[in-house]
Amino acid sequence: MNDREHMVRLAVREHMVRLAVIGVGNPHRSDDAVGLWAARALRRRVVGTWPSGWRVLECSGEATALMDAWSGFDAAVIVDAVSAGASPGTLHRLDGVAESVPESFLRCSTHSFGVAEAIELARVLGELPGQLIVYGVEADTFDHGEGLSAAVESAVPHVVDRILAEIRSLI
Repeated sequence: MNDREHMVRLAVREHMVRLAVIGVGNPHRSDDAVGLWAARALRRRVVGTWPSGWRVLECSGEATALMDAWSGFDAAVIVDAVSAGASPGTLHRLDGVAESVPESFLRCSTHSFGVAEAIELARVLGELPGQLIVYGVEADTFDHGEGLSAAVESAVPHVVDRILAEIRSLI
């Protein structure tokens, strides 16, 4: 079964889970935009098949905006650029409900109070969605400029595939 057929079948069950996929990033800071690119690629892939209770959103990564973005959803998947010391384009996955996001994971993020802080603040306030998965794409550069480095751009289809697989396991 292809992704489109799978999404149509999931639409029948949409009342079970309200889902948000949130791409995080700054389009003017090179690889920091990878979450935005992933959200756009996902949107193109599932156009016409995405259940009405689900959303693909883009967010700057500011903590309160991010908390607002997942508010009211049962499950959320976040994609952001990270700098954890791996090779550029490496995908990392964290369960944001079960574990804290290590501070070093997002140490080069352009968000001053961003994804990790939003998750921990929401945890303290009891405002995390029931399921929260964070995909980090190892960045090469956060320099000023538009467009992704080659290694990070080539990771975008892979993170979209992983998100679709994640959605299948969440429902």
